[in-house]
Amino acid sequence: MKYADAISLIKKYDISFVEGGIVRSVDDALKVAKYPVVLKVVSDEIIHKSDQGCVKLNVKDEDSLRKAYSEILSNAGKARVDGVLVQSMAKPGSELIVGGRRDEQFGPVILFGLGGIFVEVFKDFSLRVCPIDREDAMEMITELKAYPLFKGVRGRKPVDIEAIADVLQKVSKLLYENEQINEMDINPVIAYEKGYCAVDVRVLP
Repeated sequence: MKYADAISLIKKYDISFVEGGIVRSVDDALKVAKYPVVLKVVSDEIIHKSDQGCVKLNVKDEDSLRKAYSEILSNAGKARVDGVLVQSMAKPGSELIVGGRRDEQFGPVILFGLGGIFVEVFKDFSLRVCPIDREDAMEMITELKAYPLFKGVRGRKPVDIEAIADVLQKVSKLLYENEQINEMDINPVIAYEKGYCAVDVRVLP
């Protein structure tokens, strides 16, 4: 699924996504930008965009944006590029992943765990068959080894558990109602003391 369509789909289910837009010229990027911003190449052919230099963080002004725009497109090489995503920089918080896939035996299954780079390092996640209710969502959260972090430890602020449970139920509904989706992940979902913000999404039909 095209990136723009994936964003539209999660917004349809009232999942909060960071402010921004996909553009096809540096001039359009300048119009969309509310500094500081992130620039990210939109391409189905580049899986790990950060590793390939196709993401620029904390771009603070017009000159920096023009330079960053040129650099990330150059780093994309020969990959087919659908545009450049210009997003407001999300505030730091706890990075989570909410995703799922369609299992041949069980149907749609939802996954929740630590997001960002942590999902690959710690492999701390929980699973449920969709659809899930509120009790299931809360259990998925409390099952994680990292759950004590969510309550706030050693100066870390607690995260909004109720908001996370909301996201889990919304993604569960999305997976259950859209049989054409084989796999998806929203990574990271950044959780705050109040609320959350989805920063990136991937949907495979």
